[in-house]
Amino acid sequence: MTVPSHAPQAHDPVAGVLLAAGLGTRMGGPKQLAPLAGRPLVRHAAQALADAGHDTLLCAVPPGEVGDGIREALRGLPFAFVVNPDPARGLGSSFRAAVSALPAGLAAVNFALADMPLLTPAVHATLIGAYRETGAPVVLAEYADPGVAPVRAPPHLFRADLLAAVQSAPDADHGPRHLIREHAAQAVTLTFPAALLLDVDTPEALAQAEEWLKGM
Repeated sequence: MTVPSHAPQAHDPVAGVLLAAGLGTRMGGPKQLAPLAGRPLVRHAAQALADAGHDTLLCAVPPGEVGDGIREALRGLPFAFVVNPDPARGLGSSFRAAVSALPAGLAAVNFALADMPLLTPAVHATLIGAYRETGAPVVLAEYADPGVAPVRAPPHLFRADLLAAVQSAPDADHGPRHLIREHAAQAVTLTFPAALLLDVDTPEALAQAEEWLKGM
C-alpha cells in the first residue's frame, strides 16, 4: 500500500471498513443477519458508513452462507468485500483480512463494527474531519454522559502508515490496541453520547436496540 507523504488535505482518500466476520457465539447464531427494525443488523452499521463521506468502502465477511447473506444484506451499497477465512481467530484476523484487501493510495482507514447499529453517519464524519484537520496517527471514539467516565470503543481511524503494524499483530478478540498505546500521545479522542455505544452481542441487546430505534 502506498502511503501519502504529505500533510492531510481535504481530498485525501479515507476508507471505511466494516468488520462483519464475527461468529456471534453469544447471540446463538449469525447476529449480522438478525432482523432489527425491518433490516438485517449489519445493514444499519453499513448504511452509517456509506452515508458518512468515505472515499471507498470495504466489508470483511465470514466464509460460506453467512458471508453470502451479508453481501445480499448490503446490496445497493458501494461496498467491496473480503473474506476472513478463519473468523475463530478473533477480531484481529478481520483487521488483517481487511488491510490486505484495501486499495493503494489511502490516507487513513476508519474501522467500524457490524454490531453497533446505533452509530450515525455523523460519528464517522466527525472522525474523518478530525483526521483531515490534524493528521493524527489515530483518531478514537469514546462514549459518555455528563459526569460518567467515558468508555473507548470503535470506530477507530488509523493513518495509513500504521496499517502494516495491524497486519503483524497477533490473534486477539480485539483491535490493534498496541497501536493505540504506542501513539496515545498524538491521538485525537472524540466523545459521543453513551447511548450510541450499544453493541448487539445478545438477544437482550438486540431488543434494546429495537426499542432505541423506535424512539428515533
